[in-house]
Amino acid sequence: MQINSIDTSFSLAGKTAIITGAASGIGRAVAQLFVEKGASVALLDLNLEQAQEVASSLERAAAFAVDVGDRASVVQAVSAAKEHFGRLDILVNSAGIGPVEWAEDYPEEDWHRTMRVNLNGTFFMSQQVGRELIAAKQGGKIISLASQAGIVAIDRHVAYSASKAAVISVTKSLAYEWGKYGIQVNAISPTATYTPLIEGYWEGEIKDEAIRNTPAGRFAEPGEIAAAALFLASQASNMVTGANLVVDGGYTIH
Repeated sequence: MQINSIDTSFSLAGKTAIITGAASGIGRAVAQLFVEKGASVALLDLNLEQAQEVASSLERAAAFAVDVGDRASVVQAVSAAKEHFGRLDILVNSAGIGPVEWAEDYPEEDWHRTMRVNLNGTFFMSQQVGRELIAAKQGGKIISLASQAGIVAIDRHVAYSASKAAVISVTKSLAYEWGKYGIQVNAISPTATYTPLIEGYWEGEIKDEAIRNTPAGRFAEPGEIAAAALFLASQASNMVTGANLVVDGGYTIH
């Protein structure tokens, strides 16, 4: 059986991964874990200086500036990463923002900004890397960070929830279209994770109530989301595509 040829060690040796939002939070944790597993990593972030600091602490890593919501910036960054490393195999879309406000008061500017980064950015990066993977004819992996907020309603998250639900839908569409090229496209939907993104909302009573409603009894650590990304980036997940891997401690099951 062909399954005997699948490497279940989760090794990424010889692979090159592009990771957006890699200067901090989940993106940084993904970069660190992928390097531990043998990958070369291109750290893409709007904050180039911070991304360079992370890259300097890792082997086989380089940082590149990108504005994921700007098509020209995406094309330039992907091209630079490919030129630097010589190949592309994996994309992790981790860049994201999440301004919170009640729906009746939600600012139009924040709505457009959230969609620009979370939805447009995910698609632009996936499209550009997808083109490279299709041309290379060696398959590949695309992993996008969605959210539990794309599955269930969370107050003051109207734009964030809409953008992440759309990311799940885009993931399915790309998986359906690109399966014939040997490209697996999947999403990860974390619960609140201890990163700078949750500051300003998941605090005090809101945090306490959310944890009470989570069977695991806590929020996630960035490394736990990175571990899910490693599975989806490795050969062990070659039969998984179009999936939304929910890593929420059970928050969305009730």
